[in-house]
Parts: sequence; C-alpha cells; structure tokens
Amino acid sequence: MPPKDYQAEKEKCKRFLQEFYTEDDLGKKVFKYGAQLVAVAHREQVLLVVDLDDVAEEDPELVESVCENTRRYTGLFADAVHELLPEYREREVVAKDSLDVYIEHRLMMEQRARDPNDTRDPRNQYPHELMRRFELYFKPPSSAKPRVVRDVKADSIGKLVTVRGIVTRATEVKPMMVVATYTCDQCGAETYQPIQSATFMPLIMCPSQECVTNKSGGRLYLQTRGSKFVKFQELRIQEHSDQVPVGNIPRSMTVMVRGENTRLAQPGDHVAVSGIFLPLLRSGFRQAVQGLLSETYLEAHRITMMNKTEDDELGTEELSEEELRQITEEDFYEKLASSIAPEIYGHEDVKKALLLLLVGGVQQAPKGMKIRGTINICLMGDPGVAKSQLLSYIDRLAPRSQYTTGRGSSGVGLTAAVMRDPLTGELTLEGGALVLADQGVCCIDEFDKMMDADRTAIHEVMEQQTISIAKAGIMTSLNARCSILAAANPAYGRYNPRRSVEQNIQLPAALLSRFDLLWLIQDRPDRDGDLRLAQHITYVHQHCRQPPSQFSPIDMKLMRRYISLCKRRQPVVPESLADYITAAYVEMRREARGNKDMTFTSARTLLSILRLSTALARLRLVDVVEKEDVNEAMRLMEMSKDSLQADKTQNSRAQRPADVIFASLREMAPERGPRSVRFAEALQRCVSKGFTPAQFDAALEEYEELNVWQVNQARTRITFV
Repeated sequence: MPPKDYQAEKEKCKRFLQEFYTEDDLGKKVFKYGAQLVAVAHREQVLLVVDLDDVAEEDPELVESVCENTRRYTGLFADAVHELLPEYREREVVAKDSLDVYIEHRLMMEQRARDPNDTRDPRNQYPHELMRRFELYFKPPSSAKPRVVRDVKADSIGKLVTVRGIVTRATEVKPMMVVATYTCDQCGAETYQPIQSATFMPLIMCPSQECVTNKSGGRLYLQTRGSKFVKFQELRIQEHSDQVPVGNIPRSMTVMVRGENTRLAQPGDHVAVSGIFLPLLRSGFRQAVQGLLSETYLEAHRITMMNKTEDDELGTEELSEEELRQITEEDFYEKLASSIAPEIYGHEDVKKALLLLLVGGVQQAPKGMKIRGTINICLMGDPGVAKSQLLSYIDRLAPRSQYTTGRGSSGVGLTAAVMRDPLTGELTLEGGALVLADQGVCCIDEFDKMMDADRTAIHEVMEQQTISIAKAGIMTSLNARCSILAAANPAYGRYNPRRSVEQNIQLPAALLSRFDLLWLIQDRPDRDGDLRLAQHITYVHQHCRQPPSQFSPIDMKLMRRYISLCKRRQPVVPESLADYITAAYVEMRREARGNKDMTFTSARTLLSILRLSTALARLRLVDVVEKEDVNEAMRLMEMSKDSLQADKTQNSRAQRPADVIFASLREMAPERGPRSVRFAEALQRCVSKGFTPAQFDAALEEYEELNVWQVNQARTRITFV
C-alpha cells in the first residue's frame, strides 16, 4: 500500500467543504457547509458536524479513509476549515471573551516585533489548538451498524465506531487544559505546549532564542489566563441486558466527552455513542502500577438518545394532524387503554389506571409546599394474573423507567449510595433506581417480599418526591419525582376471602395511603371468562400477536409521543367542581367509617381524586377539568375498592344494579318531612358509584311501575310514595 499524500487529502477536504451543495424545493443550490463556515467565522456557531453521508456522495474513498483513520482526518478537516475561515469572514468580529483578546494582541505583537527573515523556534509559534475557536466532529455514515460493547475489539482501534448502551454514571463537567502557556521570568517570551494525553510534563527552561544566546537560564511559569481549556466529562456506558451472552455479566466502557458534546446524557439514558476507539496511555507512577496492561476508551464525536426497545432514535418530532386524528377518534380513552399490553387479556380498568400513571397529574407548589402530581399504583393479586407482564410493558413504554424487584434491591440500591470516585478519589453520591427514574416510572416487582427496613426508604419518595441523605459528611436532598408502580402478592400467597382485607394485604397503613390506587386482582373460576382467556392465550402463543379486536392497537412510538404531548398541558380544577368533589369525599369517608372492611381513607384519597381527574383532562388535551373526569376518577377509585370487596358477592346473591340504585336513593331521602330527592343529585350519586345513566333510567322506570316513587313531569324531583 503506497504512503498517503496527506496534503492532497487536505485539498480534498477543502474542496468538499467549499463545493458540497444540496438542492431545495425550488431547485436552488444550498451550500450546506459554506453557510456553516460563515457562522463559524463570525463566532455564531462553535460546533461543525461533517456528515459522512454527504462526503460519500462526493468521494466514497475519502469516507473509507476517515472511518479507518479518524483521529488524523479530524485534524485534516480542522486544518482545512482553519485555512478557509478568512475567506468566509464577511465582517469584523467583536471579541467575545478574554481568549479572543489574547489572540488578537499576540498577532499584533508578532507583526510589530518580527523580523521578516527571522525564523522562530517551533515551540514559540502559536499552536493550532490555541487559535481555533471551533470544534469539528464527524457524523458516522448511515450504513455503519451500531455495535455491542463486547464487539469493540483491537481491530477497531483508531476507527470510527458506534456503540449502544445505557449510561451508568456521568462525572461533573470540568475544564481540561488543551494548550499550556508559559512566560519566561527573564526575557518575557511566551512558550506554548499543546497537550495530547491525560497527563503532561511541564516545561521548565525557556527555549526562546534570547535566553539560549545569553545563557540566562530563564525559568518558565504557567499562565492559566493565557492557556486554553475545554469542557470535559467522562461517561460510563454499559451494554443492554438483552445483549449479554449466557452466564456473563454486562460489560462497560469509558467514554471521554469534550466541548459541546458534554451534558447531553444523564445516568439512566439509553444512548448510541459514535467516536474513536483509542488506547489510554498512562505515564509515570500510574504506568508502573498498571504494569503491562493498557486501558481503552471511546472519544465521543456524537451522542444520540435512543428508545428503550426499538433500534431507533428517540422521536421528538411533533404529532401530525393525521396521527392526532387517528388517536382522538371515538372512544379514544378505551382505545389508548387497550393499546397498553394488548397481548394481555382483560384488566380494562387496570390498564386505564396505568395509562393515567404514564400521563400523571399536575404538580402544585403553593408557597414552598409541594403537592405531588405523580400517580402511584399498587397491583396486588393472585399468582398468574399477568402483574409482572404489565409492569415490564410499562417499563418498556415509559421514556424513563427503572425496573427492580423486592428481594433484588436494598434500601441503598433504591435511594443512593456513597462511592469513592475513581478519577478524583473523593466521596461522591451514586444515585439508585429511584433517582435514575426521576421524571419517569419506577416499577417494583415482588413488593411484598421486600425487607421492612428497605421498604421504609420508599415512603419519603412516594409523598415528598425527594431523598434526603446524611452519610459520610454528605448532607443533601436528591430529586426523585417518579411514579411508583408496585406489584405484590397477598400475604398468604393467594387472596383468602375468609380473612379481612388488612390481614390479606399486610402492608403498613402509612404505605397504603400513599398509593393512589390499590388494585386487588382476584383469580376466580368462571366458565365463560376462563374460556375466553384460554382462547386468547393460545392464540397469542401460536401467532405471537394479540387476537384481532374491533380496533387495531396504537403502536408504542406513537403512544410515547402522544403521552409527552399530554404532559405539556396544565389543567386546573374550576370553582364549580370544588363543592362536588368535597361532597363526594365526605361521602366516601362516611362509608369508610360505617364499613369495617374498607381500606384506609384519608385526605390523601381526596388528592388522589384530584390527581386522577387532572390526568384525565390532560389525556383529552384540555385545560379545564370537567365533571366527567371527576366521575371517571371516582369510578376508578370505586372499582379498585370494588375488586377488594368482590368476594362478598359469592356468599350473598348478586345484587342487580336497579336494587343498588334504589338503596342509595332511599339513603338520600330525608327521614322527616316530604320524602323526595332532587333528580340531578340522585344521578350524580349513582354515576359516582359506577353506574351508567342508562342503568339509572331503567331503575327509575322499574320502580315507578311498581309505584314505589313518582317522577315529576319536568324530571327534576323523585318523590317516594
């Protein structure tokens, strides 16, 4: 293979930057990189990204060379840009910061003091790194496939590779020296030392002509103001759990990030990082400790956010009118709910509740106090009712989420651990599952099998949304604004109808009151239901998809984008509904007092109703909560409680809706005086108990024919006979 003429390669780079164009809709030429060079020359843009797909259109060989020897070509492209910038500068640029002023003064001094035939010592010349105020990165060609951390081996050294994984830790952004500037205490000359590696040996003796001739032995002193620093951050990415071979543990890789690429990824994000795979050269004491081994790292050129499951980037574009119409057609609430885990049969109300958990209510912060907006749900049920499947589906659907199990996580693993930072050696906090799921969902399976000591760590998160820590001299409060979705089995493995609800659940009341909804899913034998369930399961097993239903489920990407659109709304509860909600809550408290087998009802229940109704309003993309939202929230509360009391119906005969409606109207009628009830109030009461207006009308007619009550002509009052 003949040696490459890098001067000719640089000319190729120049030609590409000057001549590459695309055509717009009107057929006009758009010089993509020319426009960017103008912006860079005027200091309006720092980042210059060279898309290798564009280079491939002009010169496919150049792309191959760039991918094989990326570090060298980054320098060549940067040199080309540096030489082209004066041609693209259309006006004088005002100095932005001290480094600009430094560079301007140095150039003026050099022109004044310089002899035309004088040759300067190369170390006293200005290095390129000091004069450049832009950063150049490559975007890998679309044909390049992302790799697993495991597959990046020795043959990738020096090449442009793309790696997918999860960010497990990100250090703080710190300044990193790129060029060290020294001044001499004898002759005052400036000396520059570009730094390539992680460590450097400072210069001591002045190399300028004057000092060498006079043998004055001037000492050099480091000038931080004149040196150049860039932002630096270190990430650690770990491979996805589904890419790990049998019996291995996930591997991780260090990513060094500089300049404009910093602060793009937080711990817990799924990312694809493109960059140069390089060995890490240590020197001095570190090398002696390390022995013959060498470490490797990835120098990042581009970081893109990824979806959890599919291999595509995170969709951030707005929903089109067509897509919105597709979602918000008739029965869209039912349609969205049944699009959650469509392979799982039934559980319609549970899926509706999970949809509201993903959307979330509105957080209020009146004068330093914080009322959470996130919704917490606990699914408690017999074995084999697909609780864990629902949890893992929500974990895949939510943009930010963490999945953990009760026995597999300690209290420290959920909140935060104190670790020693390998870079600096100081004690730092490493966030646990709840901190990583901030602004997302934390799914906890096997919730009942957690240690009590570990479970108490969740109490603060579920109400205050923070984690307060005082360990190893670190006093702090971390944000953990996450919804908690827990799945648990009853205390005896299966629900025992002969015991009370408290004995079956056996979770502390302080924890239960923090859950907005507690579902008890009981697995009862029922011929028709069992037949449909079995048919559904066998169909899914044969065809690996859900059976055909009356509408096709919405796909995950569209749901994700719709949910993020819903989250931008901030609906409010109008004055007119306030009395209705308070009356409903007081009624719930009264029922709870009279009924021994009810679960604990407190003021948190009222907040839960408000949260659920604001989430429903968000789902409809409106800014005001309506009565239907409150009724649906109450219905969900009733249904979650209803599944707790459903075992009563086995012993007594099943009550018809008409009988229950009659009983509740009889309670409403006053003891003394004319026994009559207002029609609107009666309808409200029945709807809040989960009956439809049609059932209410049917009951009215039935009892009117039996001459139990009479309804007046205007249908405003119901009078008992």
